[in-house]
Amino acid sequence: MADDSRKNQRGVNNRHGAIGSYAAIGDSFTEGVGDPGPDGTFVGWADRFAVLLADQLPDPGAATNTDGSAGSAHGNFRYANLAVRGRLLDQIVEEQVPRAKQLAPDLVSFCAGGNDIIRPGTDPDDVAERFERAVADLTRSVGTVMVTTGFDTRGVPVLRHLRGKIATYTAHVRSIADRYDCPVLDLWSLRSVQDRRAWDDDRLHLSPEGHTRVALRAAQVLGLDVPADPDQEWPPQAQRGTLEVRRDDIHWAREYLVPWIGRRLRGESSGDHVEAKRPDLLPL
Repeated sequence: MADDSRKNQRGVNNRHGAIGSYAAIGDSFTEGVGDPGPDGTFVGWADRFAVLLADQLPDPGAATNTDGSAGSAHGNFRYANLAVRGRLLDQIVEEQVPRAKQLAPDLVSFCAGGNDIIRPGTDPDDVAERFERAVADLTRSVGTVMVTTGFDTRGVPVLRHLRGKIATYTAHVRSIADRYDCPVLDLWSLRSVQDRRAWDDDRLHLSPEGHTRVALRAAQVLGLDVPADPDQEWPPQAQRGTLEVRRDDIHWAREYLVPWIGRRLRGESSGDHVEAKRPDLLPL
């Protein structure tokens, strides 16, 4: 897959002007699961990306608000995160897309369909058709819609056998992006997240460092200057023995895989009774 971060250098910013507001919609990936903050609330790539966007605005140091008080550190930038873990595409379209349209920010990141694709019997072509209808709807109401591909899961237990299905959906997402002139956050091509250290202990969600690298890549896609290369090589790591790997696999299966399968069998979701963490466009 092509790397849009090179193609779009100085592209979206110049086409649409400075981005002063951003809303993120999606599932656990965009909510930030795997990247807990000091207060227990998940941070995640979208929150980190929002800071990078806000940093691009003119320095308001000398500016004052209408009441005479000093401007905030990030000027007038506003950010909402509507994502909720466990949500399927149709749930995101029903619950989050209307709110994003109502907020009408300069930028929306739209990552959805992953939870549908990993379910047995789902058709990536059908999921893509529904995703395209939502993209068409969003692009009529907001400034720019950035879409997100799937990860290359060749090294991810449980999900590696779905690699072909995920690749098919990813190809659809890129085609949809071409038709609606959407920037693409291409996670398939982000080589650094192939490292085990980019993933949380549950092996289904990114670690804090993994979320950071995705945020940096998202900023690159929009042509922003970034403080670090998201594909920077990881530090050398000692080779792990077979026994240690097997022990970790057993622990992972007991602590994460079995409960995950249990929720699926019971028709439960990790997002049941969870609400969006930032439902309104607010200052950082």
